Amino acid sequence: MAKRPEDSDTLCPVSRSTALIGDRWSLLVIRELFMGNSRFLDLEAQTGATPQMLTARLKRLEADGLVRKQPSAGEARRHEYRLTEKGADLLPVLLALRGWGEKWCKSPEEGLALRTTHRACGAEVGLDGVCPACKRPVAWSELAAAPTADYLDERRRRSAVRNRT
Repeated sequence: MAKRPEDSDTLCPVSRSTALIGDRWSLLVIRELFMGNSRFLDLEAQTGATPQMLTARLKRLEADGLVRKQPSAGEARRHEYRLTEKGADLLPVLLALRGWGEKWCKSPEEGLALRTTHRACGAEVGLDGVCPACKRPVAWSELAAAPTADYLDERRRRSAVRNRT
């Protein structure tokens, strides 16, 4: 039997964590599950993974306890994928990657992909997670998140391409 990351010979949590989620496809699948996409075809369209790659990643994420596969409501022989508690606890990691990526991987002209608003006061919260009106850090559960128009268009184009094939 293959050695599991939890059984690693290192105490380093970064090493153990990246053994579970340290590749692009796994993180993109988790991103999509956070965004509400749970069907294989939607995950395929939005991640850009091949069916074989996506199948392998979903099986791995399921085996590692980050994702659970369940029958799709009302659709015989179809399945949906949901984050487990372990998978949902990756939200701060994705938010950190989002902030870093917005700062270092894009030009300022491109603008944000996602805007977040503090539900309590309506102010737009920056990448640092601090509400400019309330002057305090805001938990993700207190935010309303909305993809920008450009990002929505990009996602619609990916879905349209997938639906044509």
